[in-house]
Amino acid sequence: CFLVSCPKALSELLHLESWREGHTCEQDYAKGLPKAPLERTGKAGRKTGTKITFRPDPTIMNATVFDYDVLSTRLRELAFLNKGLKITLIDERTDPVRSHEFIYEGGIEEFVRLLNRGKNVLHENPIYFEGTKDMPNGILTVEIALQYNDGYAENLFSFANNINTRDGGTHLSGFRSALTRTINAYGQSAKLFKDFKESLTGDDVREGLTAVVSVKLPQPQFEGQTKGKLNSDIAGFVVQFVNEK
Repeated sequence: CFLVSCPKALSELLHLESWREGHTCEQDYAKGLPKAPLERTGKAGRKTGTKITFRPDPTIMNATVFDYDVLSTRLRELAFLNKGLKITLIDERTDPVRSHEFIYEGGIEEFVRLLNRGKNVLHENPIYFEGTKDMPNGILTVEIALQYNDGYAENLFSFANNINTRDGGTHLSGFRSALTRTINAYGQSAKLFKDFKESLTGDDVREGLTAVVSVKLPQPQFEGQTKGKLNSDIAGFVVQFVNEK
């Protein structure tokens, strides 16, 4: 049955209930330690999933009150990154109860539309493509959505296994280099640069660009405990992928 790690270690009390392979399993933890072994408590039938009930440990956490707006922002992001997934947030602390349902069939394409809302876009529909590649230890999935506006700023977001890689990494560097190479190659072949002796730089092609790069891969390698940068060796595939698409 499925077990948790970080919430378990940082909770004063945690109760886990899992429905998997026809069985219901339960276990309780206190301050990161199991109070009893994992126990089968019934039949699950066809039901699958995991339910976690926990109370943050005030001796570890400075703040133990959950912020609705912070949770709402993060869950909306997760819904964008997993198209078609429905996430419901309910806050029972307020009267009336606050709730929000997140579901985006367009996934990160809708994410890019949101990021460019209120801006003068240069093409109505974001460019979107996805693909997969077999790896020795599983399947790599790459999704990219991009759209240009008439501004000067570059607005790029990258994710690995739904984690916001704020410091980028191999997936983002692969995307950047391939985008620059592809636009230069097309410009040369279409004779758009006949009065321009130099090639376009990365800064040139990313001016006014809004893009989301999302990869899902087995056993990702991150830099540091905050997982802000992806170090897995996938840049070559991302370059090939962007060049083809």
